Amino acid sequence: MNIKLRNRLMNIAKNNIHNDLSHDFSHAYRVLVSAEKIGKKEGADMDVLVPAALFHDVRVYKGTRRHRYEHEESSDFAKKTLETLGYTKDKINNVAYAISVCSFSKNIKAETLEAKILQDADLLEAEGAVAIMRTFASAESMHLKSFYNMNDPFCRKRTPNEKIYAIDHFYSRLLIADTRLNTKTAKIMASRKKRFLIEFLKELESELSST
Repeated sequence: MNIKLRNRLMNIAKNNIHNDLSHDFSHAYRVLVSAEKIGKKEGADMDVLVPAALFHDVRVYKGTRRHRYEHEESSDFAKKTLETLGYTKDKINNVAYAISVCSFSKNIKAETLEAKILQDADLLEAEGAVAIMRTFASAESMHLKSFYNMNDPFCRKRTPNEKIYAIDHFYSRLLIADTRLNTKTAKIMASRKKRFLIEFLKELESELSST
């Protein structure tokens, strides 16, 4: 992809993403950077991958009934935008497809390389220090009850409920994100990040045990 088009797509994303802290433009940009790293290793079509990464969360409705439709609406935004930029119908459809199967909660098996890479790049946001920041940003925006369950903070005797407790998000999503990765490149990138998550939980347990 030529740099002029990449910059134009970035500006469009920057001007249209106005979501919560965990799904803002910086999230889209990090997903883009990860997608490009993986895509170069895996031989992806960057004309498809770049806009898919930038626009995958242009519409986000966390904690509302519209949440289930956000990737469909993001796909529609991508289609309309790329049509104005002279993209071919095939490339537009490939971008829209990648966005439509990106959702973690829907757990859809991607069929194209670019869709697999977008899933991986987005999943990498659920690993490491950034994942921790995003977890607590989401907890605030969704008005969760507490950081953790005082009786069982680490879900040892209960099912995680990320709609009530922030730390439960680690057990329902962050610690299993790497099991969903499609590419060898992404799995290598995720390994160090996951170790950091585990160390964070160990430190938290140590601190809580002393209170």
